[in-house]
Amino acid sequence: CGCGVGHDGSFNCVAAACLQLALRYRPADMRFQTELVPARLIRRYKRFLADCTLEGSGVQITAHCANPGSMLGLANPGTRVWLEPNTDPKKKLKFGWRLVDHENGHFTGVDTSLPNRVLRSALTDRAIPALASYPVVRPEVKYGENSRIDFLLTGAQLPDAYVEVKSVTLSRQRGLAEFPDSVTARGTKHLHELGKMARDGHRAVMLYLVQRTDCDRLTLAQDLDPAYAAAFLQAWQSGVETLIIGTDISTKGVALSAPLTFDF
Repeated sequence: CGCGVGHDGSFNCVAAACLQLALRYRPADMRFQTELVPARLIRRYKRFLADCTLEGSGVQITAHCANPGSMLGLANPGTRVWLEPNTDPKKKLKFGWRLVDHENGHFTGVDTSLPNRVLRSALTDRAIPALASYPVVRPEVKYGENSRIDFLLTGAQLPDAYVEVKSVTLSRQRGLAEFPDSVTARGTKHLHELGKMARDGHRAVMLYLVQRTDCDRLTLAQDLDPAYAAAFLQAWQSGVETLIIGTDISTKGVALSAPLTFDF
């Protein structure tokens, strides 16, 4: 099972229905540690800081934003957001920005550390059919030229599988998620590294986790980063596989859901 680019340049999802089997991640394992509170965004600045006004009390606080990207379309002043309080004395900021509430029943997860956490558990539980044959899951393994692969999967009589994960949060067209949301030289480098692994006879997998509940397909934002789109096509031609997985998101937690199709 998996997705692939056709040799006519089109992208199609192969056996998507098969991928849906056993793909539901256990929601209880990804529930937020404390109950989220609603707020309105005042501004996001210095990448990792967000000033917000708590709903109800009107108190202004500064929250940690665990997202180094541009967050295009997600950080407009007045946006309704959901914050996770904490009482950890070691943390200077007592709130973490977790969700954008689109106020139409849909959410976007903004924490870019979440994909690797949820996927590590899913891979260990063999909950992703395309990768379920691998018994050993190792995160953050050095490879290539000064790079680390998100997950290296190994198993007896199986080719090593190098899995790179990207969090997707951008959408500029209804139902369509896009990656990247800005120029990503690092992401382009990762595609070149994956291509080399594939050419060397290993499995190489580019896995996009779409942290939006309002999208059912993904495309590459070629206008924002044409170099990344070109590198993606080159990687596919080298044998790199692509998996695209959606998420179920609520103020209670985040879970993997069904695979999405790719428009390319």
